Amino acid sequence: MGAPGREAREEERGGWWWVGGRRLRTPKMAAVELEWVPETLYNTAISAVVDSYGRARRRDIRSLPENIQFDVYYKLYQQGRLCQLGSEFCELEVFAKVLRALDKRHLLHHCFQALMDHGVKVASVLAYSFSRRCSYIAESDSAVKEKAIQIGFVLGGFLSDAGWYSDAEKVFLSCLQLCTLHDEILHWFRAVECCVRLLHVRNGNCKYHLGEETFKLAQSYMDKLAKHGQQANKAALYGELCALLFAKSHYDEAYKWCIEAMKEITVGLPVKVVVDVLRQASKACVVKREFKKAEQLIKHAVYLAREHFGAKHPKYSDTLLDYGFYLLNVDNICQSVAIYQTALDIRQSVFGGKNIHVATAHEDLAYSSYVHQYSSGKFDNALFHAERAIGIITHILPEDHLLLASSKRVKALILEEIAIDCHNKETEQRLLQEAHDLHLSSLQLAKKAFGEFNVQTAKHYGNLGRLYQSMRKFKEAEEMHIKAIQIKEQLLGQEDYEVALSVGHLASLYNYDMNQYENAEKLYLRSIAIGKKLFGEGYSGLEYDYRGLIKLYNSIGNYEKVFEYHNILANWNRLRDRQFSVTDALEDVSTSPQSTEEVVQSFLMSQNIDGQSS
Repeated sequence: MGAPGREAREEERGGWWWVGGRRLRTPKMAAVELEWVPETLYNTAISAVVDSYGRARRRDIRSLPENIQFDVYYKLYQQGRLCQLGSEFCELEVFAKVLRALDKRHLLHHCFQALMDHGVKVASVLAYSFSRRCSYIAESDSAVKEKAIQIGFVLGGFLSDAGWYSDAEKVFLSCLQLCTLHDEILHWFRAVECCVRLLHVRNGNCKYHLGEETFKLAQSYMDKLAKHGQQANKAALYGELCALLFAKSHYDEAYKWCIEAMKEITVGLPVKVVVDVLRQASKACVVKREFKKAEQLIKHAVYLAREHFGAKHPKYSDTLLDYGFYLLNVDNICQSVAIYQTALDIRQSVFGGKNIHVATAHEDLAYSSYVHQYSSGKFDNALFHAERAIGIITHILPEDHLLLASSKRVKALILEEIAIDCHNKETEQRLLQEAHDLHLSSLQLAKKAFGEFNVQTAKHYGNLGRLYQSMRKFKEAEEMHIKAIQIKEQLLGQEDYEVALSVGHLASLYNYDMNQYENAEKLYLRSIAIGKKLFGEGYSGLEYDYRGLIKLYNSIGNYEKVFEYHNILANWNRLRDRQFSVTDALEDVSTSPQSTEEVVQSFLMSQNIDGQSS
């Protein structure tokens, strides 16, 4: 009697599944029953189903559990049968079921990206199908709408994770429309959640004005809940607002809201939300030059993401990009290049080539490589990644998309340096003109998005100033540098890193090309003072100011100062040799000495101390 009972239990747990006349057992049950190479037998059965795909009824395949159904589709992908795969994935019911196979999400990204690259507009087809379904069920009962909203959250979340922001936005807008049809507490909670997701995709797609409206809408639902004695956690919402303000270069506001987001981190909050809040707070601290706080936050975010999601997950790559940003800003340039490369490798392995997440990783690596190789003049690697970023973005997005501003800026900076080192006059002029066109395009995109009075716009003015100096248009260069300094000083204060950069560039113009040595000396000394105050005696940017002063004092015959700054430069070189020579940045985040609660409390306590001291 024992055997039949055992068989019955197996049937309840999965049992046999018949597809196209072939019998399949779930991978888990196959492993229980067979002692020899169960995956090989399972995969052989999957291959047999795929081989007869044209003859087998699609309905039979769709009756399989989601994991087996996905494996059939993945085999289609591996065999390059993208048209057949596309016809399956473009059906909302099929794709919604496949999304439930959570442990195969990275493989699903492979399939999805391959379809998009093949020209199958699966993202927009699914978004349109979901939107139509929502309009059909507008008059249905609350339970039907709730189920649709949950499907929309999963579908929109996948599209967002995959970088197809416009299609994800359409899905979340449809969800939000369903939420507004019922004026009750459950749907207010859903509306808040929907707004958070919508704000995220609008941030990713640089729709900042719409993002601000989304935040206000979320707040209105929060107020409704509060009036009925209900509270929704605000960590994710405040974190997304911080990201929006950071992107617009409203750094003081971003910093304020990152503190509010940190206050909302509680036990039981999803790890993804915690990681994202830590990331955003770290970036806000970096631009406020609160480097110790930034270091603690980003290192814990990297550790958490690796522990929870794994070393090949896109969320881990997100944290690495922000870790690279921190390292670049604290002048640990070599390590930032290595971290950016690791992040790019992960994103390429998950998403493939023509994906917006891959493009942003290429751009970050391009810029850090450019900074790293600035002294050597070896810009081939930096140029490769900059051009890859631009190529991907222009393939996916409109030619006037704001994301192109920064990637064009990076390529222009690289081309300018290549032109300066070029011995062929004709090639030099061509490269400088290309850089000029790229800088002007970036400036126009930034002004359109942010206006004149913005840090991003000021950066583009400063970059044009450097380029005009290389083109020997010195008055135009001076005008651009002064404009950049004025905007940065008003927005960031007199002693910010960005101000020091522009001051140093103007000093170089006066020193090397306009013979205004007195003005140049004052500016160099100001740039050096800011750099040493923010980063210490070993700051990399000091080299160019020291060399500028040596040239300046030689020009005016002050050889005592020449000797003094030669010694200062020699000491600086010794400091650079010792700095950052031991610690491996990834090894440094393999463990965390503190729990998340301790990290949050440490940050908030430091805010209280800072508030009292000020």
